[in-house]
Amino acid sequence: MAGAVILALLSGCSSLERIGLGGGGAPGGGGGFLARLAGPRPERKPIEEYSPEEIFKRGEYELENGKAKDAAKWFGEVERLYPYSEWAKRALIMQAFAWHKAGKYPEARSAAQRFLDFYPADEDAAYAQYLLALSYYDQIEDVGRDQGLTYQALQALRAVIEKYPNTEYARSAVLKFELAFDHLAGKEMEVGRYYLKRKNYTAAVNRFRVVVEKFQTTTHVAEALHRLVEAYLALGLTDEAQTAGAILGHNFRSTEWYEDSYRLLTEQGLEPRARGNSWLAAVYRQTIRGEWL
Repeated sequence: MAGAVILALLSGCSSLERIGLGGGGAPGGGGGFLARLAGPRPERKPIEEYSPEEIFKRGEYELENGKAKDAAKWFGEVERLYPYSEWAKRALIMQAFAWHKAGKYPEARSAAQRFLDFYPADEDAAYAQYLLALSYYDQIEDVGRDQGLTYQALQALRAVIEKYPNTEYARSAVLKFELAFDHLAGKEMEVGRYYLKRKNYTAAVNRFRVVVEKFQTTTHVAEALHRLVEAYLALGLTDEAQTAGAILGHNFRSTEWYEDSYRLLTEQGLEPRARGNSWLAAVYRQTIRGEWL
C-alpha cells in the first residue's frame, strides 16, 4: 500500500507550513504557521506551483489530523495536476482510503475503481478492490432495510476472494462475506416471521424455504426448519412438517428449535421422520448422504 501517513515536522513546524500549505481548508488555501507570525503575510503561491510530493504530504498531514475529507481533496489535486506520475498513483489509492474513512462511500468506490482501471496489475490493486468492497459492506444497514447494498457487497467481496486469493484482504473478505450472507438470511427470516405471525402460512413457507435451500451455511437454518414445522402444521401438511422436523433433528438435535418442533409434533401424535416426496424429502435424502450442510 502507499506509504504510511507521516507528519513532516522541521524545527517545530511542518514543511508544508513552510511553503504556505499549512493549516486547514481546501486545496489552494495558504497561510499556516508563518501567517500567524507578526509581520508581513507570506506570499501565497498557486497550488500548481507546488510539487506532487508537497501536495501529497499535505494530504497525509490532514489525514493524520483527522480531516479525512480534506485529505481526500488534496490527494485528488495530485491526481488532477500530475495525472501520469508515480505520485498520482499513490495519491489515488490514498484518496480512496481517505474518502472511505470520511464515510463518503460513493467517492471511495469511484477512486478505488479508477485505480483498478488504471493500474490493474499494481501491487495495491488488491487493496483497491478490498476498499471498493468495503464501501458497500460498511453501508449495510440493520436487517429491516432494503438489502440491495448487501448483494453488491457480496459481489464485490467475492471479487476480492477470487482475484486475490492469497492476500490478507482475501482472508478478511471471506469473513465479511459470511457475515453479509448471514445478513441476507436474516432478512428472509424477518419477512417469514412477519407472514407467520399474520397467519399467511404459504408466504411464510416460501421465505423459510429460501433460507433452507439458499443459505444453508448461515446461523438461521435451524430456526427456519422449526418455523417450517409450525407453518406446515398450521396448513395441515403433516408429511412436510414431520420431514422438516426430521432434518432439524438430524442436523440440530441439541438446539431449542428441535425441542420446540419435537413438542409440536408429538402433541399431535406425530414424530420427526421423513415422509412423502416434497422438496423437504429431497433435502432429507441429501442430508442422509452427507451432501447437505
